[in-house]
Amino acid sequence: MKSCSRCVMPETAETLGFDDAGVCSVCDQVEFKQTGIDWTTKRIELNDIIESARGKYDYDCIVPFSGGKDSTYTLWYLVRELGLKPLVVRFNHGFMRPTLIENNLRTFRTLGVDVLDFTPNWQVVRKLMFEALRRRGDFCWHCHTGIFSYPMWVALEKKVPLVIWGEPSAEYSSFYSYDEEEEVDERRFNTVVNLGINAEDMLGMLDNTISDFPVTARDLKPYTYPPAADLRRERVRSVCLGSFIPWDVRKQVDLIKDELGWQGDEVEGVPPEYDYEKIECFMQGVRDYIKYLKRGFGRTAHLASIDIRNGRMTREEGERLVNEYDGKRPASLDLFLDYLGIDEREFMELVGEHVVDPHEPLDYDWAQAHKMDQKPWDYDKWTRIGVAPGSQK
Repeated sequence: MKSCSRCVMPETAETLGFDDAGVCSVCDQVEFKQTGIDWTTKRIELNDIIESARGKYDYDCIVPFSGGKDSTYTLWYLVRELGLKPLVVRFNHGFMRPTLIENNLRTFRTLGVDVLDFTPNWQVVRKLMFEALRRRGDFCWHCHTGIFSYPMWVALEKKVPLVIWGEPSAEYSSFYSYDEEEEVDERRFNTVVNLGINAEDMLGMLDNTISDFPVTARDLKPYTYPPAADLRRERVRSVCLGSFIPWDVRKQVDLIKDELGWQGDEVEGVPPEYDYEKIECFMQGVRDYIKYLKRGFGRTAHLASIDIRNGRMTREEGERLVNEYDGKRPASLDLFLDYLGIDEREFMELVGEHVVDPHEPLDYDWAQAHKMDQKPWDYDKWTRIGVAPGSQK
């Protein structure tokens, strides 16, 4: 399987292309970010956007918030550096870990912000997880779509015309590049976020004949993008902070740890030096494992590649980490299977339908031979409430 000659990302990564020197498109984008953008001009553009909303509404902007490193830094920057009054909107996906919950509370109280927290119907979420796994080999459809659509509904309801996210997608993928405008709009939602399945599609895919909780169109509203006409009427704009200031995860993590007492955590399949990465969700290990089963790489390849692009790691060091950490069966898979009410062989078959060439399918026996050695420290604290009928409790 071909990999980038500069970083360690393989050809199976979504949207990735290679130039004549074998360098991947994301490496080229990050090089352009580092050498080809006038960030002073970009900051002036940001100021113009901010001043168009400052002080004119109940809130200056909405900040969609997971509590991870990027949304925490974004919130800190907007409050402390720009002096804004934001409304924090959190879409609770149902898998928040103890450390994350403490981080969130500490951040909200330290910065002094108003918070709107939305938790969707778990019975609906569980059905969406299974259907998305079956259709796309990615159980996170409800999380992808909810996180990006629900804050836009709030913007309409609260009449807040500015929504500010964290890093642009060009930092990690090639749906967009740094030399083009990337608005977090419906086009981006349909291109990057919803796996090619809108809420209307999903409603038609769900089997409502075998459940005491039939799903209706009303149940799926949090996962739909608001009508473009409504957003235009309220002049809602949705942008990434990282489109206007250079994004540097390592420096930003150091800052939020120092300024906010933000704490990292261990994540399955991730080296301990990356304790800041994807601590928001106790199903993250399963998500990264599925990526490995489908595409032959996991979270460590992604993280090592970021450090290589920023001159903090050699390619050889990155390869060593990838070989040590990627592709291990996480303990969290057991709980995931109980949530959905399926066994591991069925899981492997479902994921196997979505393997990306030239990566080859892996089977149940391979999975059993590649188990992680230990569970995360908080594994026993993860909720078992809501597992499928007949599953382990």
